[in-house]
Amino acid sequence: MKKSTWVLVILLPVAFIAGRYLAGGSQQAPALVAESSYGGGAAAGNGKKSVIDHGAPGKVHQVKPGQLIMDAVRAAEPGDIIQVFPGDYIETVYIDKDNIRLSGVIIEGKRPRLVGEERLNDAILYSGNNILIENFLITKYKGNGIMGQAGNNFEIRNNIIVDTGVYGIFPQLGENGLVEHNIISGIEDAAIYVGMSDHVHVANNEVFDSVAGIEIENSRHAVVENNFVHNNTGGILAFVTPGLPIKDTVDVIIRNNWISNNNTANFGAVGSMVAGIPAGTGILIMAADEVIIEDNLIVGNKTAGIIITDHQNAPNTTLDPESDPTPDKVMILNNLLYNNGFDTIAEAKVLMATEFKQGQPDIIRVGDSNGSCINNPQQYITVGVDSWPACSYTNTDSIVNYLLDQPAAPRSVAAEDKGKYAYLGICTGCHAYTGRLIGPPVQVIQSLYMDDPQGLADYIANPVKKRDDYPHMPKQDYLDAETRLAVAEYMLQVAN
Repeated sequence: MKKSTWVLVILLPVAFIAGRYLAGGSQQAPALVAESSYGGGAAAGNGKKSVIDHGAPGKVHQVKPGQLIMDAVRAAEPGDIIQVFPGDYIETVYIDKDNIRLSGVIIEGKRPRLVGEERLNDAILYSGNNILIENFLITKYKGNGIMGQAGNNFEIRNNIIVDTGVYGIFPQLGENGLVEHNIISGIEDAAIYVGMSDHVHVANNEVFDSVAGIEIENSRHAVVENNFVHNNTGGILAFVTPGLPIKDTVDVIIRNNWISNNNTANFGAVGSMVAGIPAGTGILIMAADEVIIEDNLIVGNKTAGIIITDHQNAPNTTLDPESDPTPDKVMILNNLLYNNGFDTIAEAKVLMATEFKQGQPDIIRVGDSNGSCINNPQQYITVGVDSWPACSYTNTDSIVNYLLDQPAAPRSVAAEDKGKYAYLGICTGCHAYTGRLIGPPVQVIQSLYMDDPQGLADYIANPVKKRDDYPHMPKQDYLDAETRLAVAEYMLQVAN
């Protein structure tokens, strides 16, 4: 059976179940798994048992309705398991310890629900290493569903995340991670956003009704496969965002995904990079290198199935002299593209006119690109790739994933580095040094606070909205006062 066929067979039932639940039928999530699994086979379909090495299991802490998950986190020791039973939990959970398994228990289709009541910012944050988060329903937060802050070796799986503000699942500055079997919708930026991370596998998720479905940003060695990506503004993105400490996105495989009808009007924050994505984009490659696009079903995206651009031609982008602005060594192998570009943007029509072409564009390349290739170009209506040669191979079957054979070394933060890693793991999720990401550029923050790190630290703990053209910054008061001051001091002296 062809890969594209079995992807459809697997994903169709998942799409039906998720669509029925999230359309407003039952208020309880479907039982995607019968009980918590604690890492025993989570990645079996990807050739891995687990990316986490917890050692011998520790104590089991049970949390039931009326109790706080954070109380169990405070009591837990490395290696412990926290079981959360069905019910509503209105809180933010912050895991700053290593080797913790946070596992929802699903009973008769009911799972634990983290509810932000549209006033809390984040549902689950983790800065520890070797973290497992599974089986939760998360909804009505203003910022993030699940955010990693510089923790290595993570598994985030089997969660349902609805309407959590900026990001659904957001591992930032982590190494060796698995994001799989999650259902995410209603996100203002990216449903799944892998930021400045290495060796990550994103598989078997359903993402929809968001601005960006799945985004690999300033990250290296990632595989995005077997996902159902539909009804977003843009489906799957591989980006280089200028102004971040890590300057490139390299070695990304996008394969065996079903990417359809990503025509939702863009509702991202005005002026942000994601707000520049044209509705109707299937796959968008911006300045990323060594990206392979293979065996995807890309259908019904009104602007184009695949767009490849450099920084100079991308909207809402500020150039970074340390970032290569061109998408080099992009490989388009075998893909099924159908009924894309049926209501494309004016810029695409102009590009087509320069090549005396008509019709609905499947693939658009604008700006420079070096060393790129495409197989079977005659199957598609293309712009900007006529000079690309055939690729030297036809599939990536020999690459199972880019997860590490052994867990990455736990990230250990010395006292003098607290500010640096809080900045990299938290602040750079919303602030680039130059240009707009979600919040204002770091350069603007530096000009406002200059020699007043304590003032910035106080603002981090209790921010107030200062500008109408930026969203209200959420409180970061889960960080202790020492860390807040350290990150303020570090932010005020960084230079790129």
